[in-house]
Amino acid sequence: MKGIKIPLSARIARSVSISCTPLGINYGAITIGKKCEIQTGTIIKSFGGQIRIGQNVFLGEYVVIYGHGGVDIGKGTLVAMHTTIVSSNHTIPDQTTTIRSQPDIPLPVHIGADVWIGAGCRILGGVRINDGCVVGAGSVITKDLPAYAICVGNPAKVIRYRLKQ
Repeated sequence: MKGIKIPLSARIARSVSISCTPLGINYGAITIGKKCEIQTGTIIKSFGGQIRIGQNVFLGEYVVIYGHGGVDIGKGTLVAMHTTIVSSNHTIPDQTTTIRSQPDIPLPVHIGADVWIGAGCRILGGVRINDGCVVGAGSVITKDLPAYAICVGNPAKVIRYRLKQ
């Protein structure tokens, strides 16, 4: 469990995989905040990057987080089942070079506080989902989302904003 910090107040289901997997010689690190809840089948792998999950975050069943480029999830965020967060991309070389032989491009992902990500979303590298956003089920996030936006679709588009009381 080198490089992994999990407080006693976190609730982790039995069949969750949390690992600091190496990328070259760098193993990265994973920090999980207090009072987090991580459900069955979730996979969190550093791939040499830093993954920080804030306090009181909920990760639903079968969420996958790959942290090569770095992933930061703010406090009080809900990530529904079958969502995937990928913080890197592949280089696309010319036809004479194989894709697999090229290095990944690390692309950090930042998810703010009080965000709700619906079931089956895909969050691609290099995006910032600002505080208070709601992301509809099945959406693909390819660009930054402004604070308190409600967005849906592939690629996700803002349809309205959460109102002030």
